Amino acid sequence: MSHSEGGVLVLREGQVAQIKLNRPESYNAITPQVHIELTAAFRSLEEDQEVRAVVFASTGKVFSAGGDFDLILQHQADPVERAQAARLGRPLFMAISDSRLPIVTALHGDAVGLGTTLALCTDAVIAARTARISDPHVVIGLAAGDGGGVVWPQSAGLLRAKRYLLTGDRLSAEVAFTMGLVTDLVDTPEEVLPAAVAMAQRIASLPPQAVQSTKRILNQGLRHRVDEMFDFGLALEMETMATEDIIEAISAFKQKRKPTYRGR
Repeated sequence: MSHSEGGVLVLREGQVAQIKLNRPESYNAITPQVHIELTAAFRSLEEDQEVRAVVFASTGKVFSAGGDFDLILQHQADPVERAQAARLGRPLFMAISDSRLPIVTALHGDAVGLGTTLALCTDAVIAARTARISDPHVVIGLAAGDGGGVVWPQSAGLLRAKRYLLTGDRLSAEVAFTMGLVTDLVDTPEEVLPAAVAMAQRIASLPPQAVQSTKRILNQGLRHRVDEMFDFGLALEMETMATEDIIEAISAFKQKRKPTYRGR
């Protein structure tokens, strides 16, 4: 069984469902519409008592390029659009991180920014050795406030999270594995989805109440961190989105030149 909501594809086979980002022509960038579709997809499966595990995957060459530059510039210029975008952040983060269902991410290609954050919200990340992850919010003039500041320290520790969120540097899947940001490695992109499905099927075959209760225990600390940090971080991201530096950062990137920042 499968259905598509534009940028998101939902498939189900037995007790395992797949949610796939399905905008390969846009490198699976996460637009406001994709926010809405992803949130709805995860919440829908949450209510399906026949589903016992979920695989989070994508189509195309990359997992997700994160945010869309043109939309970011629109939000920079329009406070109403910024406010609307901000309202979408927490529901999606919570739909994934607080789901009763175990979620396995299939990271066949690169994940950037919000794409990485969403992967780190899940319960296992299976990656191809050729995949890379990063959160370059600061590189384009944004605070890493859409959840990266919550999930990176949970997995990699505070010091390493600071090092990579303050530089935006890219990590290979193999290095990410040694840091706790990836749980399992496979050799090629083609092996990732079958490995993720196999893990999800294995979890789905276990007693569901035991699995879901164990996840609730493990997520209790994360829930407290979300309450403490998420809204604060998102507010700071929206604040930085209104700066002139973000226009300079994106313009310099597109023009392949060195940016000049003025701190305003």
